Amino acid sequence: MRIDPNISLVYSTDGGKIAPEKTRKSAPKGDGIIRIHKDSKGRKGKGVSVIKGLELDEKALKALAQKLKKQCGCGGTVKDFNIEVQTDNREQLKVLLEKLNYTVKLAGG
Repeated sequence: MRIDPNISLVYSTDGGKIAPEKTRKSAPKGDGIIRIHKDSKGRKGKGVSVIKGLELDEKALKALAQKLKKQCGCGGTVKDFNIEVQTDNREQLKVLLEKLNYTVKLAGG
């Protein structure tokens, strides 16, 4: 019997059950108003603008975040269905989102 060196032997501790695919979470339902918060906690004093209330799936959120980051000329990320943009200029974000036909409010200080 010849053993193929490209095949590895894997032992299962769960009886050979196939793990379920990564489940996608659905976007939380909101009231239709996008809120832009200013946040600096846990970021060594650096301020970020957090955009909450977008009822989009993960792929659409990432595309929108990419568009906003390009327009603002800064970095950012998507976490827990919120977009974090590394800028304090919430007015610019508000104008950009209103151009995309969203109802936007500035929340917090």
